[in-house]
Amino acid sequence: MTFRFSSNRWQKAEASVTLEQLRIGNRARITALAAEPALLQRLMEMGVLEGDEVEMVAVAPLGDPIEIRLGDSRLSLRREEAARVEVTLLP
Repeated sequence: MTFRFSSNRWQKAEASVTLEQLRIGNRARITALAAEPALLQRLMEMGVLEGDEVEMVAVAPLGDPIEIRLGDSRLSLRREEAARVEVTLLP
């Protein structure tokens, strides 16, 4: 079972993409986490929280995992995990 964690239920759907869809250098704001409870807890423990700003930093040679900047930290996420993080692109 998958749960979607978001406090903003009325967000415009067309503005939202997933973290895995970002290109290197893209910045975005996390709008929701849509994952099963264990992954949701893991993401939140790593500091991946709604409202935070992220930047795509790097992609491994075979495309998985990806590296993001979150605040002063860099995190590596599997594409499968990143697909569960909904974001809105920032200018």
